[in-house]
Amino acid sequence: MITVENLHKKLYTNLKSCCPQAQEGVVLIDIIIVNFNSRDYLLKCVKSALASTVPVDVFVVDNGSEDKSLSLLKSSLGTESCLHLIENKENLGFAKANNQALALTKADYILFLNPDCIIKPNTIEEMIKIMESHPDAGIAGCLIRNPDGSEQAGSRRYIPTPWRSMIRVFKLSKLFYKHPEWGVLNLRGQPLPDHPVPMEAISGAFMFVRRKAMEQVGQMDEMYFLHCEDLDWCMRYHIAGWKILFVPHVEIIHKKGVCSNGRPIRVEWHKHAGMVRFYRKFFRDQYPNGLMYMVIAAVWTRFAILAIISSFKKMMK
Repeated sequence: MITVENLHKKLYTNLKSCCPQAQEGVVLIDIIIVNFNSRDYLLKCVKSALASTVPVDVFVVDNGSEDKSLSLLKSSLGTESCLHLIENKENLGFAKANNQALALTKADYILFLNPDCIIKPNTIEEMIKIMESHPDAGIAGCLIRNPDGSEQAGSRRYIPTPWRSMIRVFKLSKLFYKHPEWGVLNLRGQPLPDHPVPMEAISGAFMFVRRKAMEQVGQMDEMYFLHCEDLDWCMRYHIAGWKILFVPHVEIIHKKGVCSNGRPIRVEWHKHAGMVRFYRKFFRDQYPNGLMYMVIAAVWTRFAILAIISSFKKMMK
């Protein structure tokens, strides 16, 4: 039986952290939060992380925010010795900023957490138990809910292969009813499992990572600026032989899109550029060139349509 006490004894790595709770027999978990103009949400997120039942070190990387996010954090939590702030003068991108903080971490587990998420006091403790019970799991996610309590799309999903994406775009899923997963990417709305289950992909808003696995797989791909780096990582964990877990009984709240407000076209461009890179990186040798060209053309056509709609809405305001 796994108990918190046993976990503390097993996982303690003699870290010389400035956190006063990091003493012998106590687990220290590193949490990395990349922030861009999240201000009040960031403060709530960090507070929820510091309230964890398991001692933590929290690393906040600010990507050139203009809303004085770090000023609020310093004035509210400036004396917290478990809080470490990294201030970038410009937006380096999500992956690069995460890797920047990752170089400073030492714990056996690292939680990559979005600044608009709120976790519960026992969230990390429960995730440690799950990871210790599943030594073949390299990364795990949890049930992510919207502020209204509904399940958020993306917390459990299939990998969007070019084939699946084409079926979805052209709404051909009814033709493949014997293989419903071909036309379905997000599993939101389907019955929740009653125990942790392997999943093709989880959300980048909450990624609980085993350091041993990450050292084999490698850090996030910094060629992604925003979006799709989580899918890339999931693919690489699969390729390396590590399982990805979805943990249904651990729940968090995520106010999606806080960091991207005010820049919809730019965000969409990075999202679509990331998807093109993802397709080319993992599937260019698995699909005929003709199909890949069609998929990539569909991606950029979709971006053009969304950009036009976004510009029109802005003009109408």
